[in-house]
Amino acid sequence: MKRRDFVKNISLASLSAPFVVNNISFQAIHKKLFDIPKSSDDHVLVIIRLNGGNDGLNTVFPIDQYDHLLIQRPNILIPENQIIQGTTELGFHPVMTGIGNLFNNGKTTVVQNVGYPQQNRSHFRSMDIWTNGSLDPYETRGWLGRNFDDQYPNFPNDYPNNQYPDPFAITMGNSISSTCQGIMSNFSSLVSNPANTVNLNQNQGLNDGTYYGCNIEYVSILIEQTNLYGAQINAAYSAGNSLSSLYYENNDPQQDFKSQLAKEMHYVAQMISGGLNTKVFVLNINGFDTHGGQVDSLNVGMGEHPDLIKNVSDAIEAFQDDIEQLGLDHRVLGMTFSEFGRQIASNDSFGTDHGDAAPLFLFGSCLANQIIGPNPIIEDQITNQKAVDMQIDFRDVYASVLKDWFGVSTNNIDSIFDNHTVTYHNFIQGCGLGNKENEIGNTDIVIYPNPATENCIVKFNCKKDHIRIQLIDSQGRLIKTFCNKGLLEGNHEIYCDLKKINSGYYMIKIQSSSNSESKPIQIIN
Repeated sequence: MKRRDFVKNISLASLSAPFVVNNISFQAIHKKLFDIPKSSDDHVLVIIRLNGGNDGLNTVFPIDQYDHLLIQRPNILIPENQIIQGTTELGFHPVMTGIGNLFNNGKTTVVQNVGYPQQNRSHFRSMDIWTNGSLDPYETRGWLGRNFDDQYPNFPNDYPNNQYPDPFAITMGNSISSTCQGIMSNFSSLVSNPANTVNLNQNQGLNDGTYYGCNIEYVSILIEQTNLYGAQINAAYSAGNSLSSLYYENNDPQQDFKSQLAKEMHYVAQMISGGLNTKVFVLNINGFDTHGGQVDSLNVGMGEHPDLIKNVSDAIEAFQDDIEQLGLDHRVLGMTFSEFGRQIASNDSFGTDHGDAAPLFLFGSCLANQIIGPNPIIEDQITNQKAVDMQIDFRDVYASVLKDWFGVSTNNIDSIFDNHTVTYHNFIQGCGLGNKENEIGNTDIVIYPNPATENCIVKFNCKKDHIRIQLIDSQGRLIKTFCNKGLLEGNHEIYCDLKKINSGYYMIKIQSSSNSESKPIQIIN
């Protein structure tokens, strides 16, 4: 077995004997060391996997197709007057008040009819396709893993290091996602509770040049990496904060979390606010394989599927509320996906069977459009096992996120999806970076660190112009001017002294002769 084959078959979370896990938490590093969090220059992607195949037609309703839906799903379809209206032609399940609120505020995008050609209705194969971002059965790397391989080709050797001390990705839960699987190792660390990371005993074996010795050395690298990343995760979580009450039952922080997903989203927000510079977080919610009992036979608005999508909707709303209060929403984009949708017609067991395409959600403060793609077409008469037709290829969604959120070049994207001609969609506006960072005249602001203490850097690009950069408080009052002078065309980084500024939430405003833009910042002094 070659080293890369060996590593593919283990994860940092599943190392077994002879490696013993000490049931002792890392001692949290004192918060004073984290008064200046790590750079927030990177964007963050939060991915929620709806495991089992989500029924898109019981999540996002094509209102203009309601009469035909009633023919095909008479035993599970909710009354039309209960649908939360998003537009005159599209609405949401009545339990999805959170998504409905975000949609009405421009913070949710519905991407319609997403799938891939010649849909495979097997859970295992279809999930492989979605996580790998490829129809090639021999592709073993995840779509984000291929992107990470391009950027950090020696991983895991020499990581973490001073430049990249934090894990590149984190999977929440008990099973690591293959989305970030690379050639040599998975770029994702597995975390169930960031406040209680564990320490693996370091293997004492030496590489004696044999096959066994080579593999023992490599496992030692993984153990050391796991321990170092665990300490970073624990320290960032200890240094971070969470401000939203919406995660909890009755919106009361003294009560339990509304769901496991809500708890994990809370963890993610607190790790980001604590300065963890992880780029990707992957979360999972099970239970969407709703062949029977999808809805309550006596009340179709209730049941197994409504409970699941309510948990997703509530958790997303709470997370968005949290990162906005923390002043981090300009850094974070969220996305849901499921391995397939369900068939158009319901079955006799008040459920639905494996289908093809389905909608997915993007969420955040940086979205350009509320709806991408037309409503699915529902006929009054359908063939047996008919499902929603694909109109948007899932690889185009991934490619658009890589390009506009992470600034990956189109050449690199072509290599990531090498057997697919990409069609890009306009998902993102504002919030900086992406591929637009180097365009002359773009005045998108990047502020780091954020939250900040004694100082921060404002990074932007401008044409030759007079530029003014000011700190504005929540009442709209001018607190301090950091820059008020002519600048040459190009990229600029302006140092901002915050030593005498009171703790709180502010806006940094940048003005040119023809444009003005503001970004939030939290100051902790």
